[in-house]
Amino acid sequence: MGVVTTRTMDLDSLVRFSRQRQILRTAPLRLTVPDGMTAPLGCDAVAVPEACGRAMVARLPRMGCVYTDGDRWWWIVPSDSDVALEWPAPARYTTGALVPDARRAPGLIHRPDGSVPYTPPIPLYLALCRVTGTTPAWSRSIGAGAADAA
Repeated sequence: MGVVTTRTMDLDSLVRFSRQRQILRTAPLRLTVPDGMTAPLGCDAVAVPEACGRAMVARLPRMGCVYTDGDRWWWIVPSDSDVALEWPAPARYTTGALVPDARRAPGLIHRPDGSVPYTPPIPLYLALCRVTGTTPAWSRSIGAGAADAA
């Protein structure tokens, strides 16, 4: 019979271990582009609740990579697709295609034909506006006070 050794940890080691687990648990995940695809324009992501995502599908002429974490659908868009766009609630735009506070790694539910992972951001934005009943930012009227400020 072999010798059994018992290792003990001091309080500092336990605290350090606990903090590392907390960091690992809260660190955002990054959506990865499937093998064989390239992202020449970089990647950001737009998350919407699953029900919105399902309603948006029929309104899109082309879908890129779409992921789900169970509650939300994550759409890959080119980097900087938030410039000059106010993504309406309940959408969540993340730079770098980061998935903060994910309970599990999102899984790919749609992969487009071809080698690029993007959903075109303008049609995605318009589909989201339509589903949420939001007027696109460029269609909103400017009040007299706003015109005077310009």
